[in-house]
Amino acid sequence: MPSPVAAVVRLSDAERAELVAWSRRTTSSNGLAVRARIVLAAAEGLGNTAIAEKLAISVATARKWRSRFLRDRSDGLLDEPRPGRPRTVTDTHVEQVITRTLETAPKDATHWSTRGMATEVGLSQSAVSRIWRAFGLQPHRQDAWKLSKDPLFIDKVRDVVGLYLDPPERAVVLCVDEKSQIQALDRTAPVLPMLPGVPARATHDYKRAGTSSLYAALDLATGTVIGSLHQRHRAIEFKKFLTTIDRNVPAEFDVHVVLDNASTHKTPAIKRWLLAHPRFHLHFTPTSSSWLNLVERWFGELTTKKLQRGTHRSVRELNADIRAWIKTWNANPRPYVWTKTADQILDSIAKYCTRINDSGH
Repeated sequence: MPSPVAAVVRLSDAERAELVAWSRRTTSSNGLAVRARIVLAAAEGLGNTAIAEKLAISVATARKWRSRFLRDRSDGLLDEPRPGRPRTVTDTHVEQVITRTLETAPKDATHWSTRGMATEVGLSQSAVSRIWRAFGLQPHRQDAWKLSKDPLFIDKVRDVVGLYLDPPERAVVLCVDEKSQIQALDRTAPVLPMLPGVPARATHDYKRAGTSSLYAALDLATGTVIGSLHQRHRAIEFKKFLTTIDRNVPAEFDVHVVLDNASTHKTPAIKRWLLAHPRFHLHFTPTSSSWLNLVERWFGELTTKKLQRGTHRSVRELNADIRAWIKTWNANPRPYVWTKTADQILDSIAKYCTRINDSGH
């Protein structure tokens, strides 16, 4: 009995271009690529048997996709919907959850929980959780922010960032600030050690033994830190710290100091000291912009690695602990590398402000 003659396949230019593009897919949709090659081979006049031999597939497969293409054209090569449980969370449900999350608040709280939102919209708690994860919504979180109102904000950003990215020759760039009112705290009971399956535990209450203030200067190039501890943080102590810096930096280098706008940095006594030491150049960060001062990053490490869980029975113990930590740091300093340009920072702030204004808040 003679073999049936395969139906002729004719392609338009648009169909051919689409099939050629599909046929080149190697990983993301290999099945679609094979189907496209079957139709292209059929358009060249090959029969199903010849196509099967050429593409190393079965004759039934070649026949199936030739017929599907002739019936439904390119749409026939796409996978049909698979059988299974129908979708229960509709686009309307998703829109409702997102809208309520962003634009409303529950009557008994400041923000929605998954359980509260599920009750409100009639979905399961897990469905609400999936929707929030998909759209990056986290109602339980709240970050702090502060937008500087400094009239010279742009000029100061360009000055400080320019200093970070292109420091002057034969000069030392120091990021300077004070961490004031560091408390010497002692727990009312001993800290219980960590055990397998049990974290270290400390009492929630503590005894205060006084405070100390740390002045620190982070060398931008090397990451080393000059530190000085004082009982108070007035202009007098800041002047003493500038003198400490002057002793520690070789005389042949200029000193560029990045610091904030605290009043203790601008008193007449400080101005007179600077006039007497012309190699010192001050670069002020904008108000409410401590993130521009790299020494704040170092203060963060000091807090999390030493102070946050430390116990000290006296200010003397606290100061000794801080000095030891600085000494250990300077034995293996790690400089922080600034990467963003001033234009990138200003563009990012402008885009965020535009986004907030457009949101209606």
